[in-house]
Amino acid sequence: MRANFYPEEFQRAGIDLVRPEESEQQFIHGKYINELLKNKFLSDTRTDLLRIAHRMNDEDGIEAVVLAGTELPLLLLDSGDTDIQFLDTTVIHVQAIVDELLR
Repeated sequence: MRANFYPEEFQRAGIDLVRPEESEQQFIHGKYINELLKNKFLSDTRTDLLRIAHRMNDEDGIEAVVLAGTELPLLLLDSGDTDIQFLDTTVIHVQAIVDELLR
């Protein structure tokens, strides 16, 4: 979330990128490192991440959440939450590669 890759690419495409609040970033990072990377997919963590996404939707007006870590879709895509659009960067990258190969 702190790297420049996504902000620069989104800016190049004319899309504003909104990051979670600092405390939320720390929370997400901790859960990612200490749970998701250790293959722990807890319902409480899903609930908390969805709460952050909904807060950002309500307060920051976000239209979608970028799932930029490969473990995030495993936790969130089957959440049943249809109010938030998720962008799975793994799927997006693979689709772009396939499209390029088929040109």
